[in-house]
Amino acid sequence: MFWRGVWGYLPANIIQGLVGFGAIVVFTRLLSAEEFGRYALAFSIMTLVHVATFSWLEAAMARFWAAERGQTLADHFTTLYRSATVITALALVPVALLLWIAPVVMDLKLAIAAGLAGIPIRCFAKLAQERYRAAGEVGRSATMDIAVSLGGFVIGAGCALGGLGAASPLIGIGIAPLLTLPFVLPGELRQARGGVHYRARMSTYARYGYPIAAGLGLSLIMASTDRFLLEIFLGPAAVGAYHAGYSLASRTLDVLFIWLGAAGTPALIMAWERGSRDAFRTAACEQASTFILIGLPAAVGVALVARPLADFMIGEDLRLVAASVTPWIALSALLSGVTAYYLSQSFVLGKRTDRLLLTLCIPAGANVILNLILVPAMGVMGAAIATTISFAIGVAASMAMGRPIVAMPVPWDTLVRCGVASALMGAAVMSLPAPGGFAEVVLKAGVGACVYAAAALLLNAAGVRDLARGILTRRRTSGMTA
Repeated sequence: MFWRGVWGYLPANIIQGLVGFGAIVVFTRLLSAEEFGRYALAFSIMTLVHVATFSWLEAAMARFWAAERGQTLADHFTTLYRSATVITALALVPVALLLWIAPVVMDLKLAIAAGLAGIPIRCFAKLAQERYRAAGEVGRSATMDIAVSLGGFVIGAGCALGGLGAASPLIGIGIAPLLTLPFVLPGELRQARGGVHYRARMSTYARYGYPIAAGLGLSLIMASTDRFLLEIFLGPAAVGAYHAGYSLASRTLDVLFIWLGAAGTPALIMAWERGSRDAFRTAACEQASTFILIGLPAAVGVALVARPLADFMIGEDLRLVAASVTPWIALSALLSGVTAYYLSQSFVLGKRTDRLLLTLCIPAGANVILNLILVPAMGVMGAAIATTISFAIGVAASMAMGRPIVAMPVPWDTLVRCGVASALMGAAVMSLPAPGGFAEVVLKAGVGACVYAAAALLLNAAGVRDLARGILTRRRTSGMTA
């Protein structure tokens, strides 16, 4: 199931990556530094509100679908979709009133309003997508991803060209999933026919899902505290420059981990629920090794080409500061991805999401303290360092507190071999000339990828040499049979 998902979700994640980078190129040029900073603040607020209101329902859809059958499956759908409808009705009015009286500039207020209006829409779309993933319907989930990503980018860019300012990307983020609902929602609601909304079931989902939502909220605090403090101490232009560098680095790693996690989490749940513990351990080791094999060189590579990548992709007003923080954010994105998509699965599989919440409190608290210390003293660079240290603390906390619940194996041999291969890649890239801009990115990325691939094969990192031999053997055998 894992590898079917990996290959099935690959096109969608390629599109997501291209759209993510395209958004950096387009919006850092169409929006001023101040507008881009206000967009970053509004995006952070929108994401925090979404997590606080709806993410527990999405988590429950992903975790409990595999155990439901027949009538209980209809009850499952009824409980989730009815709860989402009630929350939408209860939350919209007070949130709108709070925003109306909030003492913020109109450009930021409009951006926040656009983001908040799209939250219920994204929830209904996300419930359908989580069901597709849980059921192994890779094609439908990937198609939905592609439609929402491309649609949101095109609509947002059009709004920016039309002069809608900081709200432009958020308008696209809201309208794109709305356009998919007529195609996906009727089929999902049919599965709720005859279902009953059980308060006990909703309580079970809340006990499981809300600690995850609160944990996501803490993760977002770790990723957002720096922006709010930069706004306070240095203003929206500094927020825009920091967010541009943050997006440049984190987007690369996020796309990789979301891609692998989309396939990996359902596969781990299936292995845990319906397989032996030995089979689960084998599946977990395979996933962890794959994460390291792909994620580690990606983080190192982004750090190595930070300056020419910023010159090529980010608007002139933002690129210098953005390039300076990119290596730190690449490391923090790697640590964050490993924690969120692998180590934290201990709490999901063991249904101890209360412990997950406790685990995330540790790095979130450290992040707030470190930002308060480092941002006034070091500005944007202090925010990047604080974020990286906080995510490192998060890795240690997840490993220590998750092991007694479900021990997630750590493939140390793979980590060492991939580390050596990445070091060789780094040495090769640093010896190359620096013509600047796109030419330097292509040169260093191409050479780096070739050196890493050769080193990984030579060292048999994550068993890639064995895998390659197996594929060649099967091809030869099939050719002889034909």
